Amino acid sequence: MLPPRDTSTRERRSLNGLWAFRLDPEGTGRQAGWWRSRLPQAREMPVPASYNDVVPDITVRDHVGDAWYQTMVRVPAGWSGQRIVLRFDAATHRAAVWVNDALVAEHEGGYTPFEADITALAAPGAEVRVTVVVNNELTWTSVPPGHVEETARGRRQHYFHDFFNYAGLHRSVWLCSTPATWIGGITVDTGLEGTTGTVGYAVRRGDGRDGCARVVLRDAEGIEVASADGAQGVLRVPDVHPWAPGDGYLYALEARLLDDGGQVADSYVLPVGVRTVEVRGTQFLINGEPFHFKGFGKHEDAPVRGKGHDDALMVHDFELMEWIGANSFRTAHYPYAEEVLEYADRHGVVVIDETAAVGMNLKLPAIAGHGPARTTYTSETIGPDTRRTHLRAVRELIERDRNHPSVVLWSIANEPESAVPAARDYFAPLFEEARRLDPTRPVGFANVMHDPARACLVSELADVVMINRYYGWYVHAGDLAAAETALEAELNDWADLHRKPVIVTEYGVDTLPGLHTVLDVPWSEEYQERFLAMYHRVFDRVDAVVGEHIWNFADFATRPETGRVDGNRKGLFTRDRRPKSAAFSVRRRWRNDV
Repeated sequence: MLPPRDTSTRERRSLNGLWAFRLDPEGTGRQAGWWRSRLPQAREMPVPASYNDVVPDITVRDHVGDAWYQTMVRVPAGWSGQRIVLRFDAATHRAAVWVNDALVAEHEGGYTPFEADITALAAPGAEVRVTVVVNNELTWTSVPPGHVEETARGRRQHYFHDFFNYAGLHRSVWLCSTPATWIGGITVDTGLEGTTGTVGYAVRRGDGRDGCARVVLRDAEGIEVASADGAQGVLRVPDVHPWAPGDGYLYALEARLLDDGGQVADSYVLPVGVRTVEVRGTQFLINGEPFHFKGFGKHEDAPVRGKGHDDALMVHDFELMEWIGANSFRTAHYPYAEEVLEYADRHGVVVIDETAAVGMNLKLPAIAGHGPARTTYTSETIGPDTRRTHLRAVRELIERDRNHPSVVLWSIANEPESAVPAARDYFAPLFEEARRLDPTRPVGFANVMHDPARACLVSELADVVMINRYYGWYVHAGDLAAAETALEAELNDWADLHRKPVIVTEYGVDTLPGLHTVLDVPWSEEYQERFLAMYHRVFDRVDAVVGEHIWNFADFATRPETGRVDGNRKGLFTRDRRPKSAAFSVRRRWRNDV
């Protein structure tokens, strides 16, 4: 499924804006057929955005169940004879879509796109009614998992991840046209042979039939540097300009699909960064050079809009990451908007790309005092049906993102329980599928603090050790000397046992701006600075550590609870992107300023 683009043969129209919107807590809309006419008793809601915080009403914020969106769309008259497609970049967590009275699409998974061919329903020049029902319920078979409880006060959603369960149409909606014979997919794999770059390509027809194709590769100045005939092959680029961290150089691969008469039926232009990724011993190599990850775990999160994509906020976040000296980030804990990866491609920012598999650890709620301990991997909790959903999530992530040069590592999950034999049985097919779909990138997962090196049974499946650690916060809080000793001992244990690169994918402390102390008092700005300085000293002493991703880039929303002061406050920036004191000391380290 290719991202919508305007080309010589294709057009797209954004359907973003204000849609009619109505919550459906009783779930009556499906039985009543709300899609068959104008949505009753509707208010206006922006798309893209989460709906939860737009309206100052707790019943909207904490809604569990269906939410309906509707809009009228005029199909361009100039699209006569074209294939017409309705595309949703994301609908969290599942959706059903009607065009007029016809059900055209259903999709499970809140962070990957889906589309429907509506050619038979959308006459050029005419209006059509588009209705979407989005459901935010998490179940034991969804990714992420959760369960809904029926209470005297209504339905309550329980989930196991530490960020707010925002929902809605979080990303753009498009109406697109393609030719009747169209390119359904393009994949590229790149390599370097000295100063020559290689671009292996495969062009797939949308109808699955064999087809003739011609590809042309142009440099950033638009000059043709390679071409070939055939639906698949390898292009060679002399004196290649590689894509590299800090240097987002992109070529443009134009694929032309030819009809039976040899004429161009469809054309699509794909940005291509030529680079290699390799794990060798305890090194992580990009283009054969050791790379050290400096950056953050992030969230798509902001006031009012929730997880709704916003170009202004996206650019500001990237500018702040450049200001502080970051070269990378992890899409914690779900695939981010495609616009984010495209920006990272153009600007040479390295990405660890993660599925939405977070909260697969039923030990953690008990450890946090949120209920009794439960067994994570059973047929009633995280079981075979969950894994089928998880496998689909891995496939959709890799299908969507494998052409992005910024993506150098797939993350299968965040902090699952990994020290029981059932965990290895659950995760082994997921690692196998990721490698089958993309043998060019390493695969890993973020290990939880309670499953250390000699207990974890899943890390042996990974190419890279990724660990989240909070010595000095959840363990040894306020005692940085003890925390330093424990952290260094564990990092050395991972290095000695696994002989793989180690990326510390989370480390951080909650911090309230303006709280100042002389001593090591948690929540103070000084404690955050000293905590991070301690971690960095330890990283510099352990050669296997090739990455440091602070948790988090910015404060973010969580469900209300006494352990959170208006959300998770571990950000180096506040939720409205103001720097805390530690941001300046981290900037000095990452930019090598003295």
